[in-house]
Amino acid sequence: MTTVLERSPRTTLNTMRRDPRDQWPEHARKLYDHLVALYGEGDVVPTLAASWIAHQRSVNTQKAYARGFKVFEEFAREHGAHPMAVKFPLADTFRLYLETAPTWVRVKGGRRGEMVRSGKPYSDASRANALSSASSFFAYLDVVSDEPVKNPFDAVQRPVIDPNYSPTPGYTEEQWVTLFVTARDHHRVAAHRKRAYAMLLLLYTCCLRIDSLLSARVEHLGYDRGHHILRMKVKGGSWKNKPVPPVAWDALQDYLDGRTDGWLFETASRNQLDEPAVWRLLQSLAKRAGLPPRGPHGTKGDAITHALAKRDARPDKVQRWADHKDSRTTQRYNRRKEMLDDSPGYGLAADLAGTLGHGED
Repeated sequence: MTTVLERSPRTTLNTMRRDPRDQWPEHARKLYDHLVALYGEGDVVPTLAASWIAHQRSVNTQKAYARGFKVFEEFAREHGAHPMAVKFPLADTFRLYLETAPTWVRVKGGRRGEMVRSGKPYSDASRANALSSASSFFAYLDVVSDEPVKNPFDAVQRPVIDPNYSPTPGYTEEQWVTLFVTARDHHRVAAHRKRAYAMLLLLYTCCLRIDSLLSARVEHLGYDRGHHILRMKVKGGSWKNKPVPPVAWDALQDYLDGRTDGWLFETASRNQLDEPAVWRLLQSLAKRAGLPPRGPHGTKGDAITHALAKRDARPDKVQRWADHKDSRTTQRYNRRKEMLDDSPGYGLAADLAGTLGHGED
């Protein structure tokens, strides 16, 4: 029998009438190009690694796994090992390496794209991602191989991640109003002002992930049973009609100005707006509004927190609005549970104070 290490997938793919690689998503293609530059087209790892990335259902998972695999591949190469030949001792050493290794950061004032390893060590979440990526890759090899492939990461310990911890500070509802007003009234370029205002309102009032919103197209807008809707792909790959509240719909129509096709949020050259551009926009708006810097990924947590704090809040409705299958996921986004003002101890103490006489003059 032939193992995956001995058989070249390029030989199999090149005999087909149409190359399946033509259907690879963006992050699979980028990883393939990166690995071909290092190993050449005759090596099996570029095609297998890219096929593994293409196998992932979520674009977010594709991006995260590709990033984590690059860290693992670089480590294996620097230790003189082919990434597909790594065994447990080196896999466990990779875990230790991640705890102290400096990260890549851009060289301030350097050439475009120039990077140097001088950043802080990998966070717990980044280490967990790199280890999970490598483990997932070997699990994929086991599936596509003619003979079993032992996963060297099965026994490697992972960082303990607190699912309730978020390093991103949340905005209050008042701070969000300030950010909305800044986006609507104070951007220097009118077209960018309309785009920023509409995008922030959709993210917040529709409880969206930024990658889902940036993948939406104007053709996905519609009307259903009395509601303006945006049909979009949510996490997990399913499609869902998201109702768009009037304030967000009006801002969106003002931004689109009659446009009926293309990416919902696009650049001046009609290309798809990307996440780095949104990051830069929010950083700029926050600075102008006098608020702590934020990225787009904290928006969903703020929206869930504020929705659950409403007097008539229904956790089950908030869960569906957030596109969560499990209520525990919704609660992990809920930052209000960490607020000191909400401690039930205050209510108990107030009752005790009256009984024990502490509230009397």
